[in-house]
This record gives sequence, C-alpha cells and structure tokens, in this order.
Amino acid sequence: MRALDRSLPLKLLRAREAVMDRFRPHLHANGFTEQQWRVIRALVEVDTIDAGALAEAVCLRMPSLSRILADLEARGLLRKLRSKADRRLVNVEITEEGRALFTRMSEASERIYQSIQDRLGDAEYKDLMLRLDGFIARLNDGGDP
Repeated sequence: MRALDRSLPLKLLRAREAVMDRFRPHLHANGFTEQQWRVIRALVEVDTIDAGALAEAVCLRMPSLSRILADLEARGLLRKLRSKADRRLVNVEITEEGRALFTRMSEASERIYQSIQDRLGDAEYKDLMLRLDGFIARLNDGGDP
C-alpha cells in the first residue's frame, strides 16, 4: 500500500480544499453552499437543462440536487418546469433574479480565481487545467475501474 502522503485521492482532496478555502467565505457571506453555487453557475451557461444532466454537470446525486433545487426555487433563483414530452422529467432554468445574483457574485469569484492564477503563474495554471482535463478524460474512457 502506498504511503498516505502518496495517496492520489487524498492529494486531490487536499488540492480541492486549498482552492475551496479561498471561495467558501465569499459563498457563505452570500448565503450559498458550494453545491448551490455550482448549480447557479451551471444554469447561467444554458437556457434550460434537464435535472439529470444538471446533476451530472455539477457532480451531485439526484437526491441532493432535488433538495438544492427546491431551496433555490423557493428563493426565486431558478424555476423548475415539467417536460411536456415526459411529465416525469424536470427541466430547470435560472430566473432573472438568479442571473442578477450570479452577475453580482461573479465579480468577487473572478478576483479569487485571478489570485489563484497569479500564485501559480499563467503558464502553470493553463498547464494544470489541461492536465486535469486529460487526467479526467483518460480515467473516464471506459477502461478499468
């Protein structure tokens, strides 16, 4: 067994925490959890999306997403629409209030992103993003578990 300091899942978790430690104060100050913010961010990029595709896009399981959608809908930030073709399916779209909130919050989020990029340098940041994309693609290519 590899030593704990060579554990890939633990290193990835530590990297995630190092990044999220910079974002959490901003999210919490605006009344959002990380998961809620991921949903808002995803909805800004589409006109409408079905709940299953949204769950996959933001790495959430459907029961968790269902609770988040109910909360964000109650806050007037998104709207759920039943599919006319299949009443079992739920489509989701952001409201104008949700879009305005995203715009307001995204300025501070971008400053946080920029501070991370500044610490790494542009080239290293871009390389990291490319390497992570490649890593994810190779692990998801349908090969061994």
